[in-house]
Amino acid sequence: MAAPKNININIDLSSFQGLFNSIAKRVSHLSGTDILFVVCAIFLPPLAVVLKVGLTTQFWINVLLTILGFVPGQIHALWVVLFM
Repeated sequence: MAAPKNININIDLSSFQGLFNSIAKRVSHLSGTDILFVVCAIFLPPLAVVLKVGLTTQFWINVLLTILGFVPGQIHALWVVLFM
């Protein structure tokens, strides 16, 4: 029986480093209002989005994502609250 060959897998995480740096930069500059938006985005994602950007396309996308699954709605709401 032949010995199995070793397989080397290299994973480059440098592309994620920029994303993590931008998130860390944004989180370090949160105001009191932003913290309330984040809490609202966790518990009521569409409400957080409508308070942040109004009745725009982002709101309707969030409603659809929340209906399809609560976690995708939360992720989208956090993205809108933190980066828009």
